[in-house]
Amino acid sequence: MARYNWWSNINRLITGKGRWIPIKIDANCRSILERLEAAGYLAFYAGGCVRDTVMGHGINDIDVTTDALPEQIMSVFSGYKVIPTGLKHGTVTVISEGVPFEITTFRIDGNYSDLRHPDIVTFSGDIRDDLSRRDFTVNAMAMDKDGNIIDPFGGISDIENRIIRCVGTPEKRFSEDALRIMRAVRFASQLGFEIENETHNALLSMKERLSGISSERIRMELDKLLCGKNAVSVLLEYRDIIGQIIPEMIPCMGFEQHSKYHKYDIYEHSVRAVGAAPEDSLILRRAMLLHDTGKPSLFSMGEDGYGHFKGHAQAGEVIAGNILRRLRYDNRTIDLTCTLITRHSDKIESERQIKRMISKLGTETFILLMEMKKADNCAKNEFVLEENILFDEYIRKAIRFEEEGCCMKLSDLAVNGNDVIALGLKGKQIGKALNELLELVMDEILPNEKSVLLDHIKAVQIHV
Repeated sequence: MARYNWWSNINRLITGKGRWIPIKIDANCRSILERLEAAGYLAFYAGGCVRDTVMGHGINDIDVTTDALPEQIMSVFSGYKVIPTGLKHGTVTVISEGVPFEITTFRIDGNYSDLRHPDIVTFSGDIRDDLSRRDFTVNAMAMDKDGNIIDPFGGISDIENRIIRCVGTPEKRFSEDALRIMRAVRFASQLGFEIENETHNALLSMKERLSGISSERIRMELDKLLCGKNAVSVLLEYRDIIGQIIPEMIPCMGFEQHSKYHKYDIYEHSVRAVGAAPEDSLILRRAMLLHDTGKPSLFSMGEDGYGHFKGHAQAGEVIAGNILRRLRYDNRTIDLTCTLITRHSDKIESERQIKRMISKLGTETFILLMEMKKADNCAKNEFVLEENILFDEYIRKAIRFEEEGCCMKLSDLAVNGNDVIALGLKGKQIGKALNELLELVMDEILPNEKSVLLDHIKAVQIHV
């Protein structure tokens, strides 16, 4: 069981599997609309769930729109768990069979003075009014319980032509909520769509408005963008947007490396390394985007005619940490990402080094680091890819060490602090003795046997 749980965890970290389970528009979903209709109201599925249904994709959540007012919605679902999510804006969440349904009254939005929420909303009885306030045509469709689609802005056509287009005037949509700029590039990445020309021009000309958007909202869109199937193309085409939200990336853009190992500038190398990481591994894709941010300030041209960036991994760790804290990532994410970045250039030349790295990092982080090195190499000149064979071998060794229960951390030792205290050691001597024993066991100089380890302590003088 321990082995299964351990491997499931590392597989989740590398591949991103298991973060959410797609839901379907099924009898439970249909019953929500039927209940509203039975009470005399109009009701439709709306937004992203309709888009994803049209595209044949899994659905992460289901939004419902209706002409029923919030208090009427709560009355219709009086026997359900009902959460008044946002009554001011006409939204109620209903939980049915464990699935949350966000139900919103048809509405017309007023001005967005905080660049996030409309100052006032006016409830409407016309579904088309509600669809007209939405961001992009592919999200401005509604569907009734029988699968009939209302599509006043050509969303289906844009899906067929793989286009992201604003509903109405792009400038108006981005003025209402500047986060839609990030959502446009995120959808282009996730769906593999192109951004329509007027929408493209508007989001670039209005990118400074992103400075008024909260870090948390930027972070959520960036994460989704990084894991999109079209992330590389979007990150390259919309580098001005990335530079707006992560100005530390700007010095990397166009910075030639003058290296026999590299064929791209620093920014393009980083982006292509993002694409080389597993598509759903957010931790690796985020680390690849930021891993070389320390390079520009440390560039030097060597006598060999090649560019060098001594200490860039450690400098990149500091820069990445500042970026991640500003974007309000949690401490565990920051620590893991920074560890990967600061160690991504570490050389490994022996099995002994592998064990020592695992001792410091843990098996899961070590394997992630090897996957990071592989993605890094995939964005360099082709001859460097030969090294990835070694990294795969190091991963196999790490897994074997784990499965065989090799001693690679203090808790694996056959002796503990109480054992060495019993021999008369005190204070710092205790930790020094245990760490020395761990080194000897990892180097296979001593077996991990209690009597042998205690005899070694007795036989040598251990001083602080």
